[in-house]
This record gives sequence, C-alpha cells and structure tokens, in this order.
Amino acid sequence: MITASHNPEPDNGVKLIDPMGEMLAPAWEAHATTLANATDDGIAEAMATIAKEAGGIKEDEKALVFVGRDTRPSSDRLRDAVVAGVKAAGGEVKDFGVVSTPILHFVVTCHNDGGQYGEPTEEGYYKKIAQAFAKLRVSGASRGNYEPTILFDGANGVGAIMMERFMPYLGDSIKSTMYNKGEGVLNHLCGADYVKVQQKWPEGVPQAQNSRCVSVDGDADRVIYSFIDKNGKYSMLDGDKIATLVAGYFQELLKASGLTLKLGLVQTAYANGASTAYITEKLGVPVACAKTGVKHLHHVALQFDIGVYFEANGHGTVIFSKNAREAIRNAAQANESAQKLSQVMDVINETVGDAISDMLLVETVLHARGWSIEDWNSAYADLPNRQMKVTVADRAVITTTDAERVCVTPAGLQDTINSIVANYPNGRSFVRPSGTEDIVRVYAEASTQEGADNLAIAVGNAVYEQAGGVGDRPKI
Repeated sequence: MITASHNPEPDNGVKLIDPMGEMLAPAWEAHATTLANATDDGIAEAMATIAKEAGGIKEDEKALVFVGRDTRPSSDRLRDAVVAGVKAAGGEVKDFGVVSTPILHFVVTCHNDGGQYGEPTEEGYYKKIAQAFAKLRVSGASRGNYEPTILFDGANGVGAIMMERFMPYLGDSIKSTMYNKGEGVLNHLCGADYVKVQQKWPEGVPQAQNSRCVSVDGDADRVIYSFIDKNGKYSMLDGDKIATLVAGYFQELLKASGLTLKLGLVQTAYANGASTAYITEKLGVPVACAKTGVKHLHHVALQFDIGVYFEANGHGTVIFSKNAREAIRNAAQANESAQKLSQVMDVINETVGDAISDMLLVETVLHARGWSIEDWNSAYADLPNRQMKVTVADRAVITTTDAERVCVTPAGLQDTINSIVANYPNGRSFVRPSGTEDIVRVYAEASTQEGADNLAIAVGNAVYEQAGGVGDRPKI
C-alpha cells in the first residue's frame, strides 16, 4: 500500500501487508530492512538470502502482489516503481488503484482464504459490511436520541472517495454529508490526526451544534469523532471513547446470549486514565496494555476470544478467535442476541484498523442504545491531557519498559518524572522515543488542563536536560 497515512501530503511511504491480510510480521521487518539497504547490484543476492533464511519459499513459483495507493501526487510514481520491481523479480501485479489501506488488507485476506472472509474485491468489501449494517437497523434508522446523520471529514484524501463509493450500498441506513473531499491539501487542518492532536474542529466542516463529525485520516485507517454542544463547547471522542463504547456493547450482547467467551480490551500508555478506570471499574472488562503501535496491540488482543484494541489516535478494530467465531455463528441460529453479535462481527473489518468500518460499528452501538453523541460522551469524562515533542541529539538514549510506561535510561530520568508527577492531582506522565526521528514524545494528564499543560512542560524540560535536548526548550 503506497501511503503515508496521517502525515503531510509531501511525505510518502509503503505499508506492507502479509498474506493473512495483517501487518507484516516482526520477523519480516528485518528482512525488509536488509532488502532496503541492499545496493543496486546486490538486490538479487539479498532476495536469495532472505528466501533461504525465511525457509519454505519456492523461488520458481510466480508471486502475486496486490498494490493500492492513496491520493498523494507521488503515489502514482511510486506505484510504477513497485510494479516494475515485482515484474523484474518474475511476479505478477494486481493494481487496485486508489483505495483505502483497509480495503487492500481486506482483499488480500479474502483472496488467500479462498473467499471465506468475503469477496476479494472493493465491491465485495462494501457489500459485506453494508449488508450487515443494514440488518442491524431493521427497527428503523432513528431510535431514542439517535439520529442517523453525520458530517464526514474526509481529510482531503482517499477516505472521502471510499465513503462516496460506499454510500449507495448503505442506502437510507445512514445519511452522510461530505466535507474535505479533495479540494484542499491532504491532512492539512483537517482529518483524524489534526482533530486528535490539536483538539480542534476540522476546517472546512460547518460547526453545526450537536452534529456528529467523523474525521478519518489520509488512508482511512483512523477515525475520530467530535461535536459542538448547544453551549458552543467543543468535545473530541477518540480511540479510547470508541474502545470503551464497543467493549461495553459486546459485554452486553455476550451476557444476553449466554455465551462464555473471554472479552478483553487492549490499550497503550496513551490511553486516558479515565477510560481505563471506566472500563475496569464500571464495566468489569479486563484491560491489557501494549506498546505503542497497532501491531503490538493486535498481538496482545489475540490472547482473548474477543479482543477490542484501539490506540487513542483512533486506529483499531475488534478481532475474534476461531473458537469465538464458531460459537457465535452456532448460537445465532436460535439466539437473538447471538444473531446480533454475528451481524456486528460482519460490520467489523478484523484485518486492520478501518476508519469507515469502525465508524459504522460506533453508529451501530449508538443506534442500539438510542444515544446521541452527548449521551456517549457523558459516559465518563476524560482527564485533561497534553502531548508534546522534545528534540534530542539521539533518541536512542531513551529506553523504556512496562509497555513504554517506565523510562529505563538515561538513569535517573524516571525518578525525576515521578517527583514532578507527584505535584499534580491525578497526574500521570511518560516519555518514549519516536520510531522515526530524533525526538522524544511526552504525554501528560492531570485533573485540570492547566495542570496537564504544566506537567507536560516540566517533564519535557527534564527530558531536554537529562537526555541531550537540542534547539529550543519545550513549550506549548
């Protein structure tokens, strides 16, 4: 998949999908690095070495590679390079053109499992999800405080195109008004990452009171909700809010169906402390913590029969074990709640975080409960938080443990963080190195926004002083 996701339009890159439709296995990341670092003359040798080390690869068999791309100006050129490379290696290419990242994951899965998961086409994706979504709305699209209307912020990217193609399949089950459809710059002042990080209403979308605004990112694998209440107050509902909503709904359906399946929620250190308290103390759903990155959350989610995993940035999904899938399908034949579970399972794109599928999952739960977005938001109040970056000479000086919640090196930095946090009611802060650039990411939360801001600045300055900060000191 040729994309740089939520990053600015001039950036570009590639996401590699494994044969099961999931993200590349960690062991293969090393192989990818070896190939990327090979000289032009050494590519054939590097490929032969990888084939030998990986084992079981038959070099005389013709490979089939699925390729998709986002809307960046450079994506066509990079697609051409991928196609040329595959053909030079004796492979065959199927080009899906401009598609969302989740759709490419979906078609890879469907192709390699013989169509069990669905039809391996873009249309097959729309049909499977839309049909399941419509079945869950047999009682009517409106219910209680819920109205089936949304404002869709397409981030001026592929998500807008996908949603427009999707709408005919959804019919009257939901009404979507489209904004940021491609007339502006990709991810600029709009989209899921902007809304989450800046905590601001996306530009280009009218500020209609009590309307659900759904923002996706540049390749449509992240989703964030937001709204403005009758008093003009802005609120943002992120991956934590989505995860708790979904996990709570699954718990209700499991209890009603009588199925004894292990349900769990996986979060990262970025999850708001209020969400963790709500899901464990009020709903009683087990919570596990994983390192940042959906590949880590996905792995931990496999420990449950039904694993709900979301990063706070809105990237996540729900996965079902083979045992859970079979138990739900069997029970659905004679059990109404299990039948709903089965239909909800088909709304979900299990292969990867999927902004549009996740949006329809949220809409399904809100409809079932008759909730407005205000009802949803009032389930619990997030602790105020702040994220910031600190530029350092070498990010490798920062190492962490306990799912990135504890800083191991440089020695003494965690003690400093602990002493700073102790000064703030409901304070929590952690630091972690960026995976791509020499910056350290700082997260802080406290009982007030002023407290969270000041805590972030104090911890940021501690990082600057003890981890080789360069340039300007941290400030908001």
